[in-house]
Amino acid sequence: MVTGFLGSGKTTLIGRLLRDPSFARTAVIVNEFGEVGLDHALIAGGDETVLALTTGCLCCAVRTDLVATLLDLLARRAAGSVGYDRVLVETSGLADPAPILHALMTDPALAGSHAVAGVVTLVDALLGEATLGRHPEARRQVALADRLVLTKTDLAAPAPALLAALRGLNMLAPLAVGAPDPALLLAPAPRLGAVPAGVARHGAGISTFLVERAAPVPALALTLWLQALAEHCGERLLRMKGMVDVAEMPGRPAVIHGVQHVFAEPDWLDRWPDADRRSRVVFIVQALEGRAMPPHFPARLLDAIVAEVADEQARAAG
Repeated sequence: MVTGFLGSGKTTLIGRLLRDPSFARTAVIVNEFGEVGLDHALIAGGDETVLALTTGCLCCAVRTDLVATLLDLLARRAAGSVGYDRVLVETSGLADPAPILHALMTDPALAGSHAVAGVVTLVDALLGEATLGRHPEARRQVALADRLVLTKTDLAAPAPALLAALRGLNMLAPLAVGAPDPALLLAPAPRLGAVPAGVARHGAGISTFLVERAAPVPALALTLWLQALAEHCGERLLRMKGMVDVAEMPGRPAVIHGVQHVFAEPDWLDRWPDADRRSRVVFIVQALEGRAMPPHFPARLLDAIVAEVADEQARAAG
């Protein structure tokens, strides 16, 4: 998914990338805000399948437009009328990515055929600082990104204040400056690697913080923790992602991720990507009605659930 506020350069970037051979066999879904579609005409070229959705903002019509479009594409591919290996979704500049991710993760018809590879957010180096200050949609686009791309750097060098604002909203997403390598958009979202020092980062009502745990987590405790987070924190939880050391699967960390109150099934790695075997989970949360999630809450909740599971297991053994 490629997102970014109005004028950030999404159409220009995608149009250029689709002329790259590495983007062959890519279907593109273009969402446009308004009744008359223009972006698809600007992007179209070659053999790519380009669909323009002109019924309004994608995040508002996602369950009827995006899901139906993906299923239609899938049926057309099965019938042999189109051929593609991946789908690139360009959202409207006014779109909030969270409901889109939510729909993609929860629709049962898509679960067996599609997986979200990642979210790339474009930020205008010339106007980005002002945009982030004025528009909550732009801040959420940055906060939910797996990768950030600074555009229009030929017109303006990235200001330190803009870079600080981006890191305040999203301290983990790799940042590319200028025209990125096409492989950046094709590659899966990066695994959780080194996390900068600091318990939390804050920006305009959005907080990012890290939960770390050295001891392995029982599988039952992990399941109960995710259920409790979904029930009690769903609306405020923009995104959560990380790696967990599960006691029953030594040496094979579980990769978990969720959007609001929806969590995907864990993805099991064959091995740890580095020497750090601690569980590490990043939370990106939004304050609602002036109330933010305390950074200590998820860790204390996990501790309580692990202790309760251990007590129950001890009673059962006794």
